Amino acid sequence: MRSSSPWIDFDLYLITDRKQTGGRNLEFVVEDALRGGVRAIQLREKDLSSKELYELAYEMRKLTTRHNARLIINDRIDIALAVDADGVHLGYNSMPIYRARMVLGEKKLIGVSCHNQVQAIIAQEKGADFITFGPIYNTPSKALYGDPVGLKRLQEATNIIQIPIFALGGIKADNVAEVMAAAPHGIGVVSAIMSAEEPRLAARTLLSLLPAPESDLET
Repeated sequence: MRSSSPWIDFDLYLITDRKQTGGRNLEFVVEDALRGGVRAIQLREKDLSSKELYELAYEMRKLTTRHNARLIINDRIDIALAVDADGVHLGYNSMPIYRARMVLGEKKLIGVSCHNQVQAIIAQEKGADFITFGPIYNTPSKALYGDPVGLKRLQEATNIIQIPIFALGGIKADNVAEVMAAAPHGIGVVSAIMSAEEPRLAARTLLSLLPAPESDLET
């Protein structure tokens, strides 16, 4: 469901993976994407130590602040608080949503990864601000989560979920149109920008393919 919620003021959600940058510095790729118009970054580098992740998150907070963008930290509420990130993104095995809300307060965003309608409904009922839903297509980064959910299940989810849904998994410039036909709020991507030769251009291309928010259409 497309949303004009002021809390979710982005429709392209970039999820980091420094192993997909082709040897380039992660900060360089992210800043190039921010210059291309990305306004929300999820820092998702699960194999780093707490110290390494904190240092990287600190640098990402400086970058996102400079470009007026959101910073969401995957799973690590302590790191999110330490760098004053805009929120966290939780998974199935993360802290319960209500507990995360108690720690973070009402002004921070909580995103939740969902792979079926039941998970999406529960996330909404428990107080998530938005969800990612997928994988929509086959993609190596989401192979652990089973077969792709496909566009039909995405459409079914957008029909019943009221909070913003970001379609995720195997989304590229050439399939954005068919994904958005299912009416999610926006898209989440990893390799489409992380692995792009020119992240700034890749970001601009993806953003150009997304429909304007309803609030923009009404003015």
